[in-house]
Amino acid sequence: MQMKTEVYKINPENPDMDIIALCADAIKRGKTVAFPTETVYGLGANALDENAVRKIFSAKGRPNDNPLILHVADILDVEKYAIDIPPIAYTLARIFWPGPLSMVLKKNNLVPMASTGGLHTAAFRMPSSKIALAIISKSGVPIAAPSANLSGKPSPTDGAHVIEDLSGRVDIILDAGRCRIGLESTVADLTSSPPVILRPGGISFDELRMVVPHLMKSYDSSDSDAPRSPGMKYTHYSPDASVIVVKGSMASTVEKINELTENNPRAGVLCSLETVDQYRTEIKICAGSRKNPDEIASRIFGSLRMFNKLDVDTIYTEYFDVGPMEDAIMNRLLKAASYEIIET
Repeated sequence: MQMKTEVYKINPENPDMDIIALCADAIKRGKTVAFPTETVYGLGANALDENAVRKIFSAKGRPNDNPLILHVADILDVEKYAIDIPPIAYTLARIFWPGPLSMVLKKNNLVPMASTGGLHTAAFRMPSSKIALAIISKSGVPIAAPSANLSGKPSPTDGAHVIEDLSGRVDIILDAGRCRIGLESTVADLTSSPPVILRPGGISFDELRMVVPHLMKSYDSSDSDAPRSPGMKYTHYSPDASVIVVKGSMASTVEKINELTENNPRAGVLCSLETVDQYRTEIKICAGSRKNPDEIASRIFGSLRMFNKLDVDTIYTEYFDVGPMEDAIMNRLLKAASYEIIET
């Protein structure tokens, strides 16, 4: 599948409105547009157009039962496409929107099943990116947009990642440089009782629990379940090399990884600023300081992609127990590792 892809550079703080109008028109005409959000880049299409939505799945090689997130520009847009909206949804939207929170609600018949992986629910999010909000508002439709990468690969946090994966497979790519957060949104299912977090992300469980005290966690589907949220069931976030998580104290983790990499010149290490100088292997990438979990979160996917260019066959990564962002960071790394973990 090869097509002509138009690539435009765009300023995330002062987007060119002519480019915005071009992208909005493309969305309305059933085309695909990869655009930045504050979390990761999304591959967008008109969520109300089944044929357009199918182009997303085709471009990514994404399983058809893996639901998409519908991006809106206002809570009032949600009322057009959801039913039985609970009061807590309005409270959460008031506090966390625009931002990295997706809320699963019951959908109405205007939203095709193709957009929801065959589910009668849909996840809604209002991003804070000026570019994303402008395209949604100008197009006048909800935009279905999973991450703009080939299915199963690390999510794209830079325009260069999108071009690498999807050039020739989508109509338009907007390149605005690096995303601020670097991990996908938190997904909260408000149709269950009690409400549950299906995917940890840019807003922590603790932050949400201050608003919804009875909130629970349910991060993974079994193989027989239809996934209720993106990122729950299928292999995700995987670089070319195999990934192994090593968990223990910092000292025991360093000792174990040094032992494992000693006789493998094609092994790499993903580590923190506090330990990077203690590893003997030459191939190591520092994700940031444990004192700055947001920095680590923003660099995880980019680091995994960087290892692809270093031609490693195995990546050993530290377990980043870094407070509120631990759930989101380690959810991505453990999925990249297919839950292969060594405890020291």
